[in-house]
Amino acid sequence: MSEYVSSVRQPLVKDVGSLGEVTEAIANPLNRKPNIYWYAFFIPAVIALIGGIAATSYQIKTGIGTWGNNNSVGWGFAIVNFVFWVGIGHAGTFISAVLLLFRQKWRNSINRAAETMTIFAVICAGLFPVIHLGRIWFAYWLIPYPTGRHLWVNFNSPLLWDVFAIGTYFTVSLVFWYLGMVPDFGTLRDHTKTFIKKKIYALLSMGWSGSAKHWSRHEAISMVLAGLATPLVLSVHSVVSADFATANVPGWHTTIFPPYFVAGAIFSGFAMVLTLMIIVRKIYNFEKYITLYHFEQMAKIIILTGSLVGLAYTTEFFMAWYSQNPLEQSAFLNRVSGPYAWAYWIMVTCNVITPQLFWFKKIRTSIPLIFILSIFVNIGMWFERFVIVMTLHRAQNPDGFGMYTPTGIEFTEFIGSFGLFLTLFLLFIRFGPYIAISEVKDLTAKKLNEEKGV
Repeated sequence: MSEYVSSVRQPLVKDVGSLGEVTEAIANPLNRKPNIYWYAFFIPAVIALIGGIAATSYQIKTGIGTWGNNNSVGWGFAIVNFVFWVGIGHAGTFISAVLLLFRQKWRNSINRAAETMTIFAVICAGLFPVIHLGRIWFAYWLIPYPTGRHLWVNFNSPLLWDVFAIGTYFTVSLVFWYLGMVPDFGTLRDHTKTFIKKKIYALLSMGWSGSAKHWSRHEAISMVLAGLATPLVLSVHSVVSADFATANVPGWHTTIFPPYFVAGAIFSGFAMVLTLMIIVRKIYNFEKYITLYHFEQMAKIIILTGSLVGLAYTTEFFMAWYSQNPLEQSAFLNRVSGPYAWAYWIMVTCNVITPQLFWFKKIRTSIPLIFILSIFVNIGMWFERFVIVMTLHRAQNPDGFGMYTPTGIEFTEFIGSFGLFLTLFLLFIRFGPYIAISEVKDLTAKKLNEEKGV
């Protein structure tokens, strides 16, 4: 049967004969050497990571002057990349927590990769504000604790809110991610023949036995953590948007930023999940467990969130016109026709026009096209953050206008962040349970029972 069949008839798992087959398919690749596809992604990622480490080391030693920041644009690539990576981390919590609360079974094959993406994306995001401090050895000054330094953090600053919001988000996501893997670590412990790996998996499984009591407690704590994590989907990027919205800068000082940022974060996060899941599917031949139905459901969410992002862009221009504020009107006119207009139109093309192609079923059920369009979405969302930050080059005073040109150090650090992200992700899928074995087995059991008429 062709893959282009109706999504109504698409199963969540297909052509799986038994529960043991699921365990073997996911556990066995961890016991043998990775294939050529894994190395094809891993080697470039490590090279990019090494370049990023070298550039960051040079920047820390030499100073922030190695960047293109100036008096007009005090925020450059560092903050653009920070907001971009925080947004990428949003879809993991959305897929894991929100869809769990709504009992959406199609999340089961993709939630582990999404959760992993969240953890590593937030790590990448956290690096840039620390680097942006310049003297990173004083980064601990951001922590509010009584000392003899006679310094205290400014609780009125949204930048401090970022520390608390992202720290909370990372902690809850990390606990949710790890506890969700405990049953799978128990399975890997029992199916691994290497002595060292068996001991490591035994330690990570925390004595998991698969008893009814263990499962009851696991399901209860999963629902509690999902309930705690769900508000974070809305709160984290709302707080990040406050970094801009509380500043008296034309184009920034607006109440639309929190919902606009949240929709954009889910939008870009789902695009990254699509990209990563297609890679994992190719490396491990997981067509049985990651089906076209999963990709189609995520493509539909991208249509929704992409449309919301397009609505936000339109609303910004409408409010600038309706307010009759010359500074606001000048700021948005500058976006579409100023020196950085090229970035604005790349943003609009990738974020507004590209997602609409998913309305066509043949496109949202074609793996190559999904992969290409998901990359375009992430390119567009990075340029969205770039366009917002570049508002600073013509803020208010004409005598303070100035252009921002990123340096090679900034580009190398940006590429290095992707190297770090992909290196961590590929190492995880090499040694960890990259698909939730227990949850996929649950789907398989239900499918087998349906086939038997039980």
